[in-house]
Amino acid sequence: MPAPILIAGAGPVGVLTGLALARAGLDVEVFEALDDVITSPRAATTHPATLEMIAELGLIDEFVDRGLVARMFQFWDRPSGRMVCEFDHDVLKHDTRFPFVVQTEQHKLAYMAIARVRALGGRVHFSTRVDKVDLGDGGVSVTVAGPAGERTVKGLYLVGADGGRSTVRKALDIDFEGYTFPERFLVLTTPYDFAAERGYCFRNYIADPEAWTNLFKVAGDDGKGLWRAVFPTVPGETDEQCLSDTAVQARMQKFFPKPAPYEIVHRNLYNVHQRVAATFRKGRAFLAGDAAHVNNPIGGLGLNCGIHDAMELARLMIPVCRGEADPATLDRYDRVRRPLNIEFVQQQTIANKKRLEERDPAVREANFENLRKTAADPVAHRAFLMRTSLLDSVRKARTIA
Repeated sequence: MPAPILIAGAGPVGVLTGLALARAGLDVEVFEALDDVITSPRAATTHPATLEMIAELGLIDEFVDRGLVARMFQFWDRPSGRMVCEFDHDVLKHDTRFPFVVQTEQHKLAYMAIARVRALGGRVHFSTRVDKVDLGDGGVSVTVAGPAGERTVKGLYLVGADGGRSTVRKALDIDFEGYTFPERFLVLTTPYDFAAERGYCFRNYIADPEAWTNLFKVAGDDGKGLWRAVFPTVPGETDEQCLSDTAVQARMQKFFPKPAPYEIVHRNLYNVHQRVAATFRKGRAFLAGDAAHVNNPIGGLGLNCGIHDAMELARLMIPVCRGEADPATLDRYDRVRRPLNIEFVQQQTIANKKRLEERDPAVREANFENLRKTAADPVAHRAFLMRTSLLDSVRKARTIA
């Protein structure tokens, strides 16, 4: 049997890469350093362009069934309490089979894909860390450390989908260019129903010059759903200052005042980066997802772009592994995915953050007026959603030689 394609990381990007390859009859082996898929709050927003790809992999029905369909999203101004405008993905009904967003937690997608990979004969190893990478002309070998100790595994190619701290990227000595924000982001999860009680839709971006927030609903595991609120911290705030019950309640009450305290079922604090690997390919090794690029989560673009990485890499790799295409065609991966991430994810998420945190009153009002005009104009409304849904990025990818 030909050597397998090796994948570091069993998050959604890694296992979807493996699933796309396994569906084409290729042998894949996935290594995950952790004991299991991470189930704490991570990405949950899946855009129309990405839903099309999930459909290609045969997962769409289960994926939609386990999530929430969200046609609309809204922009709000916190100081005045007014809704600025609303965007409706239904305007894309002639552009995509999926004119909506699906709110499904990323660990659910990872578990779906792992089950399919294993059913197709692929191997997924947990508690097994990729430590070293050795690139050769005829293949690649990695040293993995697992329950039985260290061993060397040989493969045809290696995909590093092992997160922002990627061991593969570091082993390949690829720079991770960009910066880290001085503030951290705090995620608070509550069962309080903001739709029924406050009239919010399932995705809300709330501007405030002091401290903005994003509010969105995810499916949860009980059928009732959970709401996540994302806040920026003040640079220099300690963990205790951010995560204490007093601080958590103060943040929630500032945006959504109510007589009783909020029930908080989960709280998470993390650093936020805007970084892109200097290259997404080095010899027979490739980077995908957070190993290749990280960004702030406003707009829900990071994981979506990672899934696009997975599908583009698989589409290029399959004919090469079958002997139907020249290995040189794999150069297209870096040529397409890196600039598209910069244009459609890095630039967009930076702009999204600036819009929510803008302090100048005149600039804030100009931003709001531009959003209102865009939402009110059918042509501009569609153009805005074509970009935010990543449909434009898919179309642009087809034009890159």
